[in-house]
Amino acid sequence: MLKPLSLALLAVIASIPVHADAQTAPPAKDAAQALQCGNVFDARSGKLTGPQTLLVRNGKIEQVIGGAGADVAGATRVDLSGHTCMPGWTDLHVHLGSQSSPQSYSEGFRLDDVDYAFRSVDYAKKTLMAGFTSVRDLGGEVSPHLRDAINQGLVSGPRIWAAGKSIATTGGHADPTNGYNDALSHLIGPPGPTEGVINSIDDARQAVRQRYKEGSDVIKITATGGVLSYAKSGDAPQFTVEEVKAIVDTAKDYGYRVAAHAHGEEGMKRAVLGGVTSIEHGTYMSDDVMKLMKQHGTWYVPTIYAGRFVADKAKIDGYFPDVVRPKAQRIGALIQQTAANAYKNGVKIAFGTDMGVGPHGDNAREFIYMVEAGIPAPVAFQAATIRAAEVLGVDDQGVIEVGKRADIVAVPGNPLEDIQQVMKVDFVMKDGAVYRAPEA
Repeated sequence: MLKPLSLALLAVIASIPVHADAQTAPPAKDAAQALQCGNVFDARSGKLTGPQTLLVRNGKIEQVIGGAGADVAGATRVDLSGHTCMPGWTDLHVHLGSQSSPQSYSEGFRLDDVDYAFRSVDYAKKTLMAGFTSVRDLGGEVSPHLRDAINQGLVSGPRIWAAGKSIATTGGHADPTNGYNDALSHLIGPPGPTEGVINSIDDARQAVRQRYKEGSDVIKITATGGVLSYAKSGDAPQFTVEEVKAIVDTAKDYGYRVAAHAHGEEGMKRAVLGGVTSIEHGTYMSDDVMKLMKQHGTWYVPTIYAGRFVADKAKIDGYFPDVVRPKAQRIGALIQQTAANAYKNGVKIAFGTDMGVGPHGDNAREFIYMVEAGIPAPVAFQAATIRAAEVLGVDDQGVIEVGKRADIVAVPGNPLEDIQQVMKVDFVMKDGAVYRAPEA
């Protein structure tokens, strides 16, 4: 018997034609395309390498030829001579099943899985069209199913690494019953490892194994309180080091990496000592935490966009519940400065937005905020390409090189000199299929 969520996704899939847009039809298996780029960003060096022609066939980069006007016999030419071509961007922190609004908290009681499924298809397409060919979805039961639909070519969207349900502690940031009244809480009962809520080392192991059973690709924990959860604390630690270690060790059994949502200092320390791959948000990251992260090789995914978005919306009466609003005002405004400090202190930074907090498709604005924080544009682009691939543990994407995936995005002009160009994506290719192209 199919789960309700699976039925919901099937309903969505059945209503959408395969590659509904004229530009999204994949090329024939042996068709060749010659992308004539005015400039190419080398993600390894962080430099532009000048005009080049990229020959793409069978979803891979087959040749990189000097000069934007190289004549490749039999290949379909794509004129990007006024553009900079870059490896497809990766957003390491999204939530494709939702999007923040003043109605978000009540919708959980009014909407069905099918409603979120329909929305996720639109959000995925917007993300891809914005230049993000890969994402890591860090929390949401829709995402593993959406990932499968995209992989099967049933809907358009980025390549997804899906966490499924985030793992929390009782009352923690990802406890699904936060804010429920007593009658509803007693009716449902306390959530446990199956629902992603743990309170012991044994629970921790079971929760990871449940995510494996459900088809997750990565594990996400909420190591501290959060901004948007219906709970008072946004930064208190919510796991012991031993619990984090149990999650990380069990995750390794299945080839999973662990991302840790964390705002508070103590929770970050415990997460790093427990062996997580990345710290997400990191608002109150101290010098001691930065030193610890450098010692352990822990990545930092700042999500500046989300911080700025919630701080801005907290100024609007009624946008957030009263218990959330003070956290949004206090925590959100700090993340951009934390990112600046982390970069200056040599912490490894990768790209992520926490999109779903803000509107999907606006992901590239994070580049602008990173540059505003003092992170050089080449470093910001590396964070969304080669560094993101390192966080994911893959080596077939994130660079424009022979044999790598043909994930390519192009923007007009020189984005290293004018970072605003990231909001003008004209060309998107994923696995050799063109989803967006300049108008003729």
